[in-house]
Amino acid sequence: MNITEHQQDLTVQYCFPDNNSCRKEVRTGPGNIFLFILLSFISVCTVLFNLLVITSISHFKQLHTPTNLLILSLAVADLLVGLIVMPVNIIQLRDSCWYLGKMACAVIPLINIVSTSASLCSMTCIAVDRYIAVNDPLLYSTKITVCKTSLIIILGWSVCLFYVITVLYFNDHLLQSQLSMSCYGECVIVMKYSWVIVDLVISFLCPCSIIIILYAVIFIVARRQAIAVKSMTNVHSQGRAVKVSITSETKAAKTLGIVVCFYLGCWIPFFLSSLFSESFSSVTLFWIVFSWLLYISSAVNPIIYAIFYPWFRVSAKCILTCRIFDPSSSSFNLFREHF
Repeated sequence: MNITEHQQDLTVQYCFPDNNSCRKEVRTGPGNIFLFILLSFISVCTVLFNLLVITSISHFKQLHTPTNLLILSLAVADLLVGLIVMPVNIIQLRDSCWYLGKMACAVIPLINIVSTSASLCSMTCIAVDRYIAVNDPLLYSTKITVCKTSLIIILGWSVCLFYVITVLYFNDHLLQSQLSMSCYGECVIVMKYSWVIVDLVISFLCPCSIIIILYAVIFIVARRQAIAVKSMTNVHSQGRAVKVSITSETKAAKTLGIVVCFYLGCWIPFFLSSLFSESFSSVTLFWIVFSWLLYISSAVNPIIYAIFYPWFRVSAKCILTCRIFDPSSSSFNLFREHF
């Protein structure tokens, strides 16, 4: 009975009418259909959320700040995930064959890794930006400018692209995808174990350490500042000040806890699983789950870094109500306007 049910859900055929064609696995059944609908919904939400962030920061002049530029860079990277990476992976979950050709087999994995790397790079830069803003607020505006931030973003994306091309080249993925495959209808990234270790250190351990350390320092400094403010308050308003300070500290702790825990929860399983797998394939169940954790983080990043900001709620309302087409809409004061 179990074998019959499995055969109904997994029908083995061939990708192309050719002797060298790969065998394809077509997943059917109510459970798989529900999964495809759910993942498609996540992909659409990822695109819409990040488009709202990109449109808001790009259109409204008041939002052209260094911190928001970093959020914009993060949104662009996550948009690529939702627009290209997610749909391709959904198609391969439905049908294991690769129908997009050899060129796409070289380009799409490149876009996949660059976008996720750029997303991680942007999160690291946001952590550095917030550290400087909290630790040295008086000199922040002179140290961090829009021009400097733009150059850092361009440099970060360039480094990510160069690093990914180097990794894929030395693992022969670009050459293999262009010249030959083990069978027609296959697109698999095979990485040498030594490069898996290098990628683990460069792409995960270093950014992870920076983010955790900086957010820990941010929380300590914010708590110290709250204590300093509390000690300078009037004796008569001391009770109220303590209440406000505790509330601020709790809110800061929750925000930083969400950022760090969600970051670790999405990335740790993926990189740990890479240590026990020499082939990066879409057929392994655990690999599918861990990869989609990274992709889903692209849908949640706008919520963490933008939707909790009051200006985002106002700008999103302005966009959704088509007030953005007003000639003077780019000059709206989002901190005072009500739509």
